[in-house]
This record gives sequence, structure tokens and C-alpha cells, in this order.
Amino acid sequence: MVLTHLPRLRLSIFTHPPSPLYASLDFNLVPRLKLPTIVRPKSSLSTTEPVPISHISSNAHEFLASPEENQIQISLDKLFVPPETEVSLNDASLSTRILKGSNIVLSKYARDAQVVQAEFVKSSVRTEDCPADGLPEFALVGRSNVGKSSLLNSLVRRKRLALTSKKPGKTQCINHFWINDSWYLVDLPGYGYAAAPQELRTDWDKFTKDYFLKRSSLVSVFLLIDASIPAKKIDLEYASWLGQNQIPMTLIFTKCDKRKKKKNGGKRPDENVGDFQELISGFFETPPPWIMTSSVTNQGRDEILLHMAQLRNYWLKH
Repeated sequence: MVLTHLPRLRLSIFTHPPSPLYASLDFNLVPRLKLPTIVRPKSSLSTTEPVPISHISSNAHEFLASPEENQIQISLDKLFVPPETEVSLNDASLSTRILKGSNIVLSKYARDAQVVQAEFVKSSVRTEDCPADGLPEFALVGRSNVGKSSLLNSLVRRKRLALTSKKPGKTQCINHFWINDSWYLVDLPGYGYAAAPQELRTDWDKFTKDYFLKRSSLVSVFLLIDASIPAKKIDLEYASWLGQNQIPMTLIFTKCDKRKKKKNGGKRPDENVGDFQELISGFFETPPPWIMTSSVTNQGRDEILLHMAQLRNYWLKH
């Protein structure tokens, strides 16, 4: 499939130094990566006429930002423009084509996003044991206490499709959930949970990364980042690894309804979101797509599904 390769090229690595924000945060930061040179594709930005909004599914309009609602100001070069989507540099209505709480421009492929059926299929401990039907799939991964299972339950509007736990690290396998009889959501083991036995942490890391590198039906990895706290080294390393290996990635910022105390950074979620993006900007040629979410308020739920839909439909076409 063409999309399997296209987004990987879009996540090429810059040669300039990492963001100066590295010097301002209170943790040991990701070291400068020595990465291979990657051929950069032609930019999807152009000065041609934008894709008419009428080509987009009608129920998608309510999830687009209006000029008044689009409080996070995003410059054109920070937007994620999907394949076969053109934006005009002089398009005054561009802000109304960006999904709320994200940097994602909606494309003509954003249709059939609603989840009407979801069921657990199987758990696997090897990539080779995963479903072999070749249907498109989206993988959710993040630190063990980032709220991954809660987000999955929110996406499918079910309270217990993916069991949540007060003890992080509950997911220990590659769990496939069949959506609408046509695609998969994949719940992967969380990383970075210190209380887990060392041998288990090693095994989880090995088979998760093996899945990323070998799974041909993987459309995109959705990397969950806790937006209620400052950026963590382990999340920056994970994002950098995905970029280095040209794995299609979307950043999902969770817990955007939270407000932490001064001792935990004292920043609003949108400020932490901005900091994280600036920290990884030196590793990517074009900004990865990102969405702000909350499983408590369901912020970002429909925007994630629309983003998945436009990536999935393009993937299926090609």
C-alpha cells in the first residue's frame, strides 16, 4: 500500500540541532541521534485551490474549528496536510478546515468515521500470531499510566471493551479489537512502568517494536502523551525512535482536562503540548499530526476517529 510508505517519508529527520527548549526542562534530554539520510518527498503544500469542503462527509463539519474556536494559533508549516490534499497559501478559510484541538487539515477521505460495532478478537505475544486478514489497523501505545485503555473505551463508546486498571502495566500482549467488521484498533503494552519485572519490560519492548517494524497492515501508530505534565525523556525517545524508523505516527495528548499544581510544572495542557512539539521538531522534517484529548470529557474522540478515517480510506484506495 502506498500510504504505508508515504507517511514514513513525511517523517524524515532534520539535520539541524534539537530545539533550545531542551536546555530549559528539568530532565536529562534525548541525545542527538545519528540517523541515516532520508530522501524528502515533495511537500503537499501548494498554491493551488484547496479541496472543496463539500467533498467531505457532512457530519464531519461539526468537528472543524471555527475562527473563534481555533485558539491555538498554528502556522502553515506546522500543519499536517494529508496525502492528496492541497491547501492554498492565501486560503482565508483554512482555519475552518482544521480539526478542533489539532494541527490536522481535514481531507476528502474523512468519511465513515463512526464506530457502530467493536469486539475483542485476540491477544498475541508475537507479530506472527496477529490476525492475518490484512485489514488496516491503528496501534495505541504510551506510558503505562497515560490513559490508553480509557481512550480506547471512549473511542468505541464502551466502558469495558478494554479493561482499565488502577495498577499501570495491565496490558501485556498485542490486543486486537475488530471495528465495524472492517478495521482494527490495537492496544499495545505500556512502556516505562518501573514496578514491572525487568524481564517483562524487555520482552514488551522487543515484541512491540518488532510489531511496528514488521506489521504491513499498520496504518499509523497513535503515541499517547500525558499533557497534564511536562515532557518526559522516555516519551521523547519513543517519538524519536518511531521517526528514525519511519513509522507513521500521530501524537495523542491525553488528560487535557487536568490542571497540575506548581510543583509538577505549573503549565496548562496546551503549553505542555507546545513544549513537546518543539522538543521533537528537530527530529522530523514535517510535523507529525497531533490531537488534544480527554477521556473524561471525550474531547478529541470524534476528531481521532475522523483522522483515522481519512488515513484508512486513503490506505485502502492505494
